[in-house]
Amino acid sequence: MAWNEKGGGNPWNGGGEQGPPDLDKVVRDLQRKLGRVFGGKGGGGSESPSSGAGIGVLVAIAVVVWSLSGIYKVDEAQRGVVTQFGRYHSTTSPGLHWHIPFPIQRVEKVNVAAVERYKHSTRMLTSDENIVVVDTVVQFRREDPKNFLFNVRDPEETLSEVSESAIREIVGTSNLDFVLTEGRADISQRTKDLIQSTLDAYETGLRVTSVNLQDANFPTQVQAAVQDAIKAREDRDRLALEAQSYANDIVPRARGNAARQIQDAEAYRARVLNDAKGEAARFEALLTEYEKAPEVIRQRLYLETMENVLGSTNKVLLDTEGTGNLLYVPLDQLTRSAGSVIREMSDPSASTAERQSSGDKPDRRSRDDLRSRGGRQ
Repeated sequence: MAWNEKGGGNPWNGGGEQGPPDLDKVVRDLQRKLGRVFGGKGGGGSESPSSGAGIGVLVAIAVVVWSLSGIYKVDEAQRGVVTQFGRYHSTTSPGLHWHIPFPIQRVEKVNVAAVERYKHSTRMLTSDENIVVVDTVVQFRREDPKNFLFNVRDPEETLSEVSESAIREIVGTSNLDFVLTEGRADISQRTKDLIQSTLDAYETGLRVTSVNLQDANFPTQVQAAVQDAIKAREDRDRLALEAQSYANDIVPRARGNAARQIQDAEAYRARVLNDAKGEAARFEALLTEYEKAPEVIRQRLYLETMENVLGSTNKVLLDTEGTGNLLYVPLDQLTRSAGSVIREMSDPSASTAERQSSGDKPDRRSRDDLRSRGGRQ
């Protein structure tokens, strides 16, 4: 039976009568019991003065201890976030501080200087529909303690998801060659900027210090085939460079030859024109003189023509008057014989070898000429 039901006894007034408890009596009973605990005399009616003093001391000690529990220290790399009844109150800098003890205020310390790292590996598609495995390392620190503690439930997990989304977006808009070769630094910087902008939009309080693209490669199942494709592409580029080098060499030379031939043709044209003009001028001058003295000019032209024709030959033909026969003088043989004599005088051994090689035979052509000349006589 409950004490407040009918017929039940009230433990505060010690009887079965119902009614409100006597608060003064409850306080006196509590003081009496505490006095017994601390060595005071308890009894029937009067309150002991020593028991009241002990209670005051106890309360004072409890208050002091409770107050001292609010002292806390924040290290140099930390910031203290003070909450009051669970709500953000203030942020404290490094050093000794005091807050209203529990359960009114609490302090949570956040390290804002330590740089932590998060490693992530994922498989994704490039813009040219090739599969690539990318390993990234994201380094970050907690820049804003308030945002870190209150705006996002799990900032590290948020960073993981944002990093994966960012690297997929950047690699997905790049082709395979760019990812595997010279594009790593650019991809890392673009990924870092995208991650930071997303974290700032979420107000996570995190600051990304660097994003490193440690490795980017193909899955092991297709690595051999991709290596063959890369080698073929390198051969194609090499042959293209060789062809370009050949073109750079042959085209300027062909252009130079063409320019030289054009200049030679122009020079030949100018020379022919000048010669023709000179001949025309000479002919006009000669025509003027011919009109003045035709016989003289005709004889002069004949003599000049014969001089030009016979001037380069070493044969002499003599016309004997009245007989109609020609006398042939072999000046070429005479010149050759004179040269042999001179060489023999300078080098006898060489002249002997020359005679042996020739067999000291007379010139057949000379004999034929003499025979024909004698027949004409």
